[in-house]
Amino acid sequence: MNRLLVAVLAAFDAVIAVAVGLAAALAPLTLLWVFAFDGGADWGSLWPAAARVWQAGHLVPLDVRLDAETVASLGIPAEGASFAFSLAPAAFALFTAVFAARSGGRAAHAGAWITGVLAGTASFAVLSALIAVTSPHDVVSVDVGTAVLLPTLVFAVPSLGGALARAWREGDDGLLDLLRDRADVGGGIVEGAARGISTAVVAWIGLGAAVTAFGIAAGGSSIIAVFEAAHLDLLGLVIVSLGQLAYIPTLVVWGAAYAAGPGFAIGAGTAVSPGGTSLGVVPGIPVLGVIPESPSAWLLLLALGVVGVGALAGWVARARMQEETGEDEPFVPRLIVLGLVMAGAAGGAALLSVLASGAMGPERLQQTGPSAGAVALAVAIEVGIGAAAVLLAPLATSSAPSAATGWAGDDDEVLPSSASVHDDRALTADSIPAADEAPVESAVSAGQTAADTADLTADITDTADLTDTADLSKLFGGIFADDRADGDARADEGDTGGPGGAPDRR
Repeated sequence: MNRLLVAVLAAFDAVIAVAVGLAAALAPLTLLWVFAFDGGADWGSLWPAAARVWQAGHLVPLDVRLDAETVASLGIPAEGASFAFSLAPAAFALFTAVFAARSGGRAAHAGAWITGVLAGTASFAVLSALIAVTSPHDVVSVDVGTAVLLPTLVFAVPSLGGALARAWREGDDGLLDLLRDRADVGGGIVEGAARGISTAVVAWIGLGAAVTAFGIAAGGSSIIAVFEAAHLDLLGLVIVSLGQLAYIPTLVVWGAAYAAGPGFAIGAGTAVSPGGTSLGVVPGIPVLGVIPESPSAWLLLLALGVVGVGALAGWVARARMQEETGEDEPFVPRLIVLGLVMAGAAGGAALLSVLASGAMGPERLQQTGPSAGAVALAVAIEVGIGAAAVLLAPLATSSAPSAATGWAGDDDEVLPSSASVHDDRALTADSIPAADEAPVESAVSAGQTAADTADLTADITDTADLTDTADLSKLFGGIFADDRADGDARADEGDTGGPGGAPDRR
């Protein structure tokens, strides 16, 4: 496809991603403007609010400064009038990342992934800058540089990842093909580790989603009680519910951190984990009502789920390695893949924990979410245990003879295969009766015909049915009978030979 066309389509993808995100932020605010203010407020004032929601969803920290009147009406201490808000509603970032990855993949399929990634990233950066410049606000402000950089990275990194992944699979007739050829020499280490890491991270997120869904289902009555205590009307109910939906990806990471063991915090000095819950005053957010006050000790078994994630990752990685090496699996490459899977899973868990943590209010609420270091360590250990059990375990052996070695299992009668007889046809004198000590080489060099050679090969192949040395002696005695007779006849005719009548080879 023409590179210019690829660039135009990638730029259009960036525009669509930004437009959809802004529309998702503007929609509930427009409902609020219509029904709560009866259209009397300036609709243009919604633009800065929507821009801040979109920027917060793309990991941009917000600087909140409340005036004295607002602080008094809300009952907030004076020292809490100014604070940072950085706990991102990650649904916006997730949508942009998925859209960007698909855009990069399409550019790679068109054969111009570098052009597509650069064009899409540049377009997204320009749009982010326009949003930051055109949405000043006195109460909630952002740093313009950060407001451009972070949303651009949210688009650029997945776009590049999607492009590289597809170009790696389909080929790019360039650098990636060269790297793939070199990687294939390593016994599947690169692709095995890549598949194992991606499996571990995705399965860990899936486990977090299951924990979150179960918690919401089990704590539904608590969520409803918080809604009722807030005395929200229908519009308020819709707005709060949509806001909580934007935080679903964040809650999923919290659930995954909970399953791993370290859990998460809602404020400085707090902890929510299977080992216990220690909380102060919790913000009146309905979804936080699912947090158990005294968790059951059985919840500690959730760590086994992360071990299972590791086992699944190890199985996927080993299956990919077997495609490259067959049944012959060296131990060192498997050990390397295990280390890479542990490191990759820990790195992915740490990154997701950072993205799912931040500040959500003044004072102690400046520390919210999982601890990246603790979660990464727990995930590395638990995934490593499960992956090691699969990656380092020996392959199951059957009792059937092996095609590679020609020998049966330990419980079967040990018989040499035809391949092993051919490989070891230089027989010793002890394997042939003493009266018939003529070596195989003598028989062949003494004028054996092509037909005799064919018979020799056929007879040697049939040795798979023999069970002892005596049968071998009978077989070889029959094969070489004619040859010995010829040698004796030449000796009687006057050829001078050595002891035993061996023919003279001069």
